[in-house]
Amino acid sequence: MTDQADGSSQADRPDRPDRPDRPDRPDRPDHEGHPDQPGPSGTAGPADQAEPAAPPGPAVPPAPSDLTELAAEAYIYGYPLVFDLSMVQAALHEGFGSLPSASFNEFAHSSRLATPDAHFVSVNNDTVYSIAQLDLSGGPLRLHVPDTLGAYYVLQFIDAWSNNFAYVGRRATGTGETKWLIVPPGWAGETPEGMTGVIDAPTTIVSIAGRFACAGPADLPRVHGLQQRLTLKVLEEFMHHTWLPATDPDVPEPLHFFEKLRVWMAAFPPSADDRAYQDRFQPLQLLEEGPSPYVHPAPELLHALTEGLKRGAARVEKASRTGVDGTRAPGAWEMNPHLFDYNLDWFGVGTHDSPEWRIEDRTASYLTRAVAARVGLWGNHGYEAVYAHTFEDADGHWLNGSRKYTLRFETPPPVRSFWSVTMYDSPDYYLVANPADRYSIGDRTPGLVYGDDGSLTLHIQKDRPTDPAEAANWLPTPEGDFRPMLRLYTPEQSVLDGSYEIPRITPKREPGAA
Repeated sequence: MTDQADGSSQADRPDRPDRPDRPDRPDRPDHEGHPDQPGPSGTAGPADQAEPAAPPGPAVPPAPSDLTELAAEAYIYGYPLVFDLSMVQAALHEGFGSLPSASFNEFAHSSRLATPDAHFVSVNNDTVYSIAQLDLSGGPLRLHVPDTLGAYYVLQFIDAWSNNFAYVGRRATGTGETKWLIVPPGWAGETPEGMTGVIDAPTTIVSIAGRFACAGPADLPRVHGLQQRLTLKVLEEFMHHTWLPATDPDVPEPLHFFEKLRVWMAAFPPSADDRAYQDRFQPLQLLEEGPSPYVHPAPELLHALTEGLKRGAARVEKASRTGVDGTRAPGAWEMNPHLFDYNLDWFGVGTHDSPEWRIEDRTASYLTRAVAARVGLWGNHGYEAVYAHTFEDADGHWLNGSRKYTLRFETPPPVRSFWSVTMYDSPDYYLVANPADRYSIGDRTPGLVYGDDGSLTLHIQKDRPTDPAEAANWLPTPEGDFRPMLRLYTPEQSVLDGSYEIPRITPKREPGAA
C-alpha cells in the first residue's frame, strides 16, 4: 500500500488479479510503461412501522449490450474487492515481509522498519506496522490503544471493498489511551461501560493498518512497547471463521478473478447504491448463487470474460500512469490528495464527511478506487497523509540510476507531523537494496546537513558521494529506472489545496560540464 504494510511480491501475490502487458512508454518505446498514482447505516425500525420512502439513489448507467465491455466494467468495479481480500488471505496465511501471519482478530506486529524484502507496492519506511484482519461475523471486538505520549501513530480501518471508514490516531483522536468497540453491520447490542466510542464496520471483514512513527533502529524498543499494549479482545466467547468464503477450485484459471468476485461480492455486500450498480452484471452471471457458473461456461461468456478482464485491467493501468499530454510541466510531482475519496457511504470516527472529500460521480469513483488499489492499496485519505511521486527530472527525462540528481528544499515541506522521500524501483515500486541500508530520507534522518540559509539539498544517485556533506544527504537509487515518493504526514492546507509546489529533481551538473 502506499504507506502500506509489507506484502508479498507483485508476481507472487496469492490470488492477485491478472495484469495486462504494459503498453510501451510513449517517450521511450523500447521500455515498459510506468503506472503511477494519479489523480452506518442507521438501525432499522420495527417491521410493522411505516417508514418514509428513501430518496432515490444516483442514476445507474444502463449496462452495455457488449458482454466484453460489461466484463471490463465489472473488472474495474470489482478489482479493489478481489485485490483487498487477496491481501487479507496473504496476511492470514503468509504474512508480509517482517510481518508474521496472524489469525483473524489478532495483531501481527512488525519488529523493524520495512526493507527490500517487504515486497509490497510503495511500502513505507517511516513507520513500524501493526496489522490485524478482523472477522466480525460472530460479534463485536474490543480494541485497546495505549497512550503514545504525543508520538504520531494512526490506526486505519478498511472494509472489504478497500474503503477507509474510520481512523484512530494523533490527528483523529489524540494520543491518549482509548478503548473502542468495533461492531459488525446491523449490530444493535449495548456498548459496555468504559468504551471511548463505537466503530461501525460496513463489512464483516475489516483490516486495521496500524502505523507507529519510528525514528530509526534506536527508537524500536519504544515502538515495540506500544505494539504489545495494542490489543483486540472478543466481547463474548464465540466461534469465528478462519478463512474467507471458498471459491470453486474447478473454475478454469482465466476466470479465477470473476469467480472470486462472484463469491466475495455476495459475502460482503456494499452500500445499497453500489448494489444497484452490481445488478448490471447479471448477464455475466456474477450474481448467481450456489454452484459456480464458470466451471463450464458457454464459449461466448468465456470469451467475453477473458477479453473483458484484459480490457478492464488495461484501463486501470492507463489511468494509473502519469500523463504525457503536456498538461504537466516536465518533472512536476504527481500529487493527488483526493485519490482515496471514493468512499461515499461510510464515515466513522476520524473521517471527514464533507463534499470536498467525496467524489461527486459514483460511477467515476469506481475507476479511482481501482487505481488507488493498484498503486496504493490501504493508503490513507489526504487529510491523514499525502503521497507525491515523479518519474521525470526537471528536463523531462526519465529518472534512471545511470545519472546523478539533486532535490533542493528551500524551506521544509509544510506538515504538522513529519515528511520523507522514499526510493522505489520501477515498474514494481519496491524498496531498493543498497550498501547504506538507507531506503528513505527526511526531517527525522539523523546527521542531515542544512545550508546556511536553512535549505536542504538531497543527493539522489546510485553511488555514495565522496563529499561528506553530500553523503549525509544521500538517497541511494537502483541501477535502472526509479520512482521516488514524498510522504507528507498530516499535511498543511497548502498541500491539500495545491498551492504548495514540490521542487523538481534536477540532474547534477558535473564541474566543467557544458
